[in-house]
Amino acid sequence: MHVAIIMDGNGRWATQRGLPRTAGHVEGAKAVRIAVEAAARAKVEILTLYAFSSANWARPPAEISALMRLFGQYLFTETRRCVEQSIRINVIGRRDRLGENLLRSIEQSERSSAAGSGMLLRIAVDYSSQHSIIQAARRAGRDADLTPQDFHRLLHEVDHCAHPASEVDLLIRTGGERRLSDFLLWECAFAEFHFSDCLWPDFDERRFRSALEDYGGRQRRFGGLSGTH
Repeated sequence: MHVAIIMDGNGRWATQRGLPRTAGHVEGAKAVRIAVEAAARAKVEILTLYAFSSANWARPPAEISALMRLFGQYLFTETRRCVEQSIRINVIGRRDRLGENLLRSIEQSERSSAAGSGMLLRIAVDYSSQHSIIQAARRAGRDADLTPQDFHRLLHEVDHCAHPASEVDLLIRTGGERRLSDFLLWECAFAEFHFSDCLWPDFDERRFRSALEDYGGRQRRFGGLSGTH
């Protein structure tokens, strides 16, 4: 099972409490640990988290710097925990606009956890699905025999996917919004969506389990009729 999460609501969580937005991102990082451990316990095979979209570069420079520092700190503190739990880490998205120190941290985390045989944790940073699709299409050129599976592999190359990842089964978005925000557009072609009004820092294991139960009660037909899949 492949679960993807759009982790929305950190800034609003902080604003509601009279705190700076960066405080919401710090609390959001704590919620990431909870979600990762909950997913591993639930035997989720792939968990993809939307940490920083390419559109987020439009935010104030101070907030961007804080987010990048927080991401580097997360990799530093959580990689060992992931290795202990046999969780592989893979950061997907563009890398040409990330700082050298962060790039080194990403590469170190991926190397350290590469032997993990459990869940694959993918973290999307400087990620834009539209950009990825365009770049994959350029690599495909005029290949008339290109299949959806071939194109998916090209997306993996563009996005620095170190491990094969299936299409998304369940997409969760917190924060009350109901849109994809340029996240895994190709991979979510047949995904089930679960929207939660809960702001990301408050998204706990109970809510994660509730989303899985919601998904478990749905019938996926993939364009066919009931009972054909």
